[in-house]
Amino acid sequence: MPSQKPIIVSKTSAAASSSSDRLRIIPLGGLHEIGKNTCIYEVGDEILLVDAGLAFPTDGMHGVNVVLPDMTYLRENQHRIKAMVVTHGHEDHIGGIPFHLRQLDIPIIYGPRLAMALLAGKLEEAGVVGRANVKTVQPREVVRIGQNFLVEFIRNTHSIADSFTLAIRTPLGVVIHTGDFKFDHTPVDGETFDIQRLADYGEQGVLCLVSDSTNAELPGFTPSERSVFPNLDRAFSQAQGRLIVTTFASSVHRVNMILELAKKHGRKVTVLGRSMLNVIAHARNLGYIHCSDDLFLPLKELRDHPDRDVLILTTGSQGEPLAALTRIARQEHPQVKIRQGDTVIFSANPIPGNTISVVNTIDQLMMQGAHVVYGKGAGIHVSGHGCQEDQKLMIALTKPKFFVPVHGEHRMLVQHCKTAQSMGVPPEHMIVIDNGDTVELTPESIGLGDRVTAGIELVDTSRTGLVDGKALKERQQLAEDGLVSLSALVNSQGQLVDAPTVHLRGVVTSADPRRVSVWAQKEVEMALDNRWADYCRRLPSGELDVDWVGLQAEVEVGMQRRLKRELQCVPMILCTLQSVPSVAAQPAEEDNRMRRRRSSAPIKVGAKL
Repeated sequence: MPSQKPIIVSKTSAAASSSSDRLRIIPLGGLHEIGKNTCIYEVGDEILLVDAGLAFPTDGMHGVNVVLPDMTYLRENQHRIKAMVVTHGHEDHIGGIPFHLRQLDIPIIYGPRLAMALLAGKLEEAGVVGRANVKTVQPREVVRIGQNFLVEFIRNTHSIADSFTLAIRTPLGVVIHTGDFKFDHTPVDGETFDIQRLADYGEQGVLCLVSDSTNAELPGFTPSERSVFPNLDRAFSQAQGRLIVTTFASSVHRVNMILELAKKHGRKVTVLGRSMLNVIAHARNLGYIHCSDDLFLPLKELRDHPDRDVLILTTGSQGEPLAALTRIARQEHPQVKIRQGDTVIFSANPIPGNTISVVNTIDQLMMQGAHVVYGKGAGIHVSGHGCQEDQKLMIALTKPKFFVPVHGEHRMLVQHCKTAQSMGVPPEHMIVIDNGDTVELTPESIGLGDRVTAGIELVDTSRTGLVDGKALKERQQLAEDGLVSLSALVNSQGQLVDAPTVHLRGVVTSADPRRVSVWAQKEVEMALDNRWADYCRRLPSGELDVDWVGLQAEVEVGMQRRLKRELQCVPMILCTLQSVPSVAAQPAEEDNRMRRRRSSAPIKVGAKL
């Protein structure tokens, strides 16, 4: 989506400054979208990278598992990267790091304990351990990065434990990069937002606030995570049979409450889903989850316990196709089947784009006899992102001179700017940007610099290779309109030997398939009549050299145009032309023998649009 350029921008003085006299902020992800949060800070010849997240594919991204920001700019400038700092351990902030380390040299990565523990497992799984030095930091710790950056890690409150806001000190001034945050005054782990440190920076002077916009459209404060506890407690007490609970695996505070309630209600816990198992293990080791080993029940022993004594904690709150709860709903899980009397609790709201898959999962569970507790009315989920009053408090504490909203779709960014204006930030001191835009800051100005390459990189289900735009378009075309394949024999005079063989796969048509074969024959004959001389030449040896790929492309384009005109669809066309010697002077037996010996031309994959 193209960005709506700054609401009001002062550009001249920033553009006129030398690179060492300005601070450049370049988001590569997280703008006009939810997810893949990645941001670059530049001063002079030094780059500081903040977070490197991923997003999940949309319905049209067939076979795609992970969506990453386009890192072309960083690949071209990796010699300038001094370090990466991580705000917290959510996938949309650290999930892209293992992929990027395969192609980028990042000397050191700083981050909180839980995020770094989760990252270590990801790096090992991806086979990139040792590509970067991973170092944990504590609240209020300050690290020097290069000659131009001092970064202080300020404890904040979010839906995951061990989350930080960053104070980035540069020669141009201080930038507060909020990361994801809300002001939770009664956090589950007792670790409150370090409001005092934010206020200290506000008093000293903050050049720019770069702030989370996810809930910018919602009035009021975001409720405390602790407010979920009594509603979950009520749902647990009303469940007569097995309890199946799903939430975000990384919501450590929520998982801790669920385990606490399981113990209170005398239920043993079976954990399903690799990510849930992984997070619980790391959080217990770091002291963010407190429970004894005997609370957990191996899956193989599930049948040996009464339904009232069992709780299944599982992944799948977003309807992910391969998650445990989704497979249970589709009756594809090998060990767990829904039974009458089961209660399923969705302690999470759908991320934008996941609503349909979540609703489908709920429907499937209900149709199998489960009682499903879900939705905002149940009070079993609160957001980890601040609403308008949280955002106002952040602005009031930091008193920024300039303001840049990030982490949200366009309407959220615009609304966040309106909130900032209501707090006294002049409209000419703020800017709405898109991924790839460059914000240039001096002590006296904010403006736009040159854009850098931005976009997406797609990783398929193998998680080993990128899916380029051409492959994705071909997958979409196959899914939407199907495939038409045709093969034909051509002699050395450029004449069609026999009618083409045509196969339709996934093509919906009321036309007689024989008509499609007739159309295919006409297109092959037209290509041979009109273009044979262009694609064929006689070598000095007397042999015939034919550009079969080019000739096949002519047939594919013509066939596609005809089908679009006749059938109002645009299927992929796969054409194979095969050569045989001239058969004019040969008996039938010799003709058949030569056909068996014919050579096949290369097959062109995909059709030109």
